[in-house]
Amino acid sequence: MKKILLSSVLCTALVYGADVLPVEKRTFDQSKFIPDISLILDASYVDRNVKDDEVGHLELPGVAHGLLGSHSHGDDNHATYNAENGFNINYAELVLSSSVDPFFTMDGVFHFSENGVEIEELYFTSNALGYGTKIKGGKFNSNFGYLNEQHHHYWDFADMPLVYEAFLGMHGINEKGAQIHWTAPTPFYLMAGFEVLQGENEQMFGNETIGDVEDPIAVGKDGPTLYIGYIKASHDIGNTTLLGGLSYAQGKSRIDHSGDEEGPHAFSGDAKLYGADFVVLHALDSYKSIKWQSEYLQRELDGTQYALDADGTVLGSPSMLKEQSGLYSQLIYTHDKNWRMGARYDTILKNDVTKNGLDVEQPSGLDKYTAMVEYHTSEFARFRLQYSRDNAMFNEDGQREKIDTVILQANISIGAHAAHSF
Repeated sequence: MKKILLSSVLCTALVYGADVLPVEKRTFDQSKFIPDISLILDASYVDRNVKDDEVGHLELPGVAHGLLGSHSHGDDNHATYNAENGFNINYAELVLSSSVDPFFTMDGVFHFSENGVEIEELYFTSNALGYGTKIKGGKFNSNFGYLNEQHHHYWDFADMPLVYEAFLGMHGINEKGAQIHWTAPTPFYLMAGFEVLQGENEQMFGNETIGDVEDPIAVGKDGPTLYIGYIKASHDIGNTTLLGGLSYAQGKSRIDHSGDEEGPHAFSGDAKLYGADFVVLHALDSYKSIKWQSEYLQRELDGTQYALDADGTVLGSPSMLKEQSGLYSQLIYTHDKNWRMGARYDTILKNDVTKNGLDVEQPSGLDKYTAMVEYHTSEFARFRLQYSRDNAMFNEDGQREKIDTVILQANISIGAHAAHSF
């Protein structure tokens, strides 16, 4: 009997490998240490009624300029979306994700563009503290508001809402720092969070010294300068899910545009940002749904604007106060596994600018209309056709430019990618 059992074990070892023998027991399995890997391609064809060499010089008066095209005040390695007329490779996104040990997971998101490579996100997460508490550290998209946490390929439209891009830039609040969440033990979802971030946003926050300006107000700060808090709640009513949140961010603002051809300037002061978001998702059946999503942002910038000459010398430094707000509201209809369509309205509601106590008149009617339809061949590939009319941009002569843009976008992914949160 023993001979039969031994013979059986040996035969099994020959067929399936020596791991079945106790003396050959493997102590290390490389496959268990390979993270989930995915690669995402985002490309587009753009037809805009404004030439490429003109669109980068347009501005949203009193709020921001250089929002469109390849013009950017950020890192040259940053990916730019739908920048030029014709064909665009917006980015390739490489995502790595894995458990580290029983206490931590780690995620990395790397953006490859024609200009270079950047670490979009690289962070660790832990739920080991218990009591509904989660911590995160590294570089990540802030949980401020609703849209900011989402990656570009998850957006319902090919571009960011006007108010987000105007206040925070194309990449939103994407910072190095730490985050803590607490989920309350309630019968409905209730979460509160707090973040301490370095404060290096390209459009609103910043902590570096402005050029060669000697004014103490313009001297940068060491260490983190941006603090964010938020509370979010969700509740299901039948086939309808309601999600709402309130957010607040406070930091320093150091915006250095001393190299701008349109007129060198810089701003130094305090920055506050308020946000409110509300989402309603109603499921009509297993695949069909209607989603209404809206966010309101309001910001305050209180400090000093420096007019500079070409070599950075201060020509004037009037006090400046900006109180601005805006919102977007969008409706998305999912017809089945393949077809989706939607429309979005963007507007700047308030644009009050004061210099040395005097109001600076700003134009009204700063809005944008967008419509899209998209087709999914599978969950890994989608093609979107989008049209927008932008009434918010003005040229160097102060004349409004009505910008019509058609975008045909392709977003294709391979590999394992974690599910996105609602």
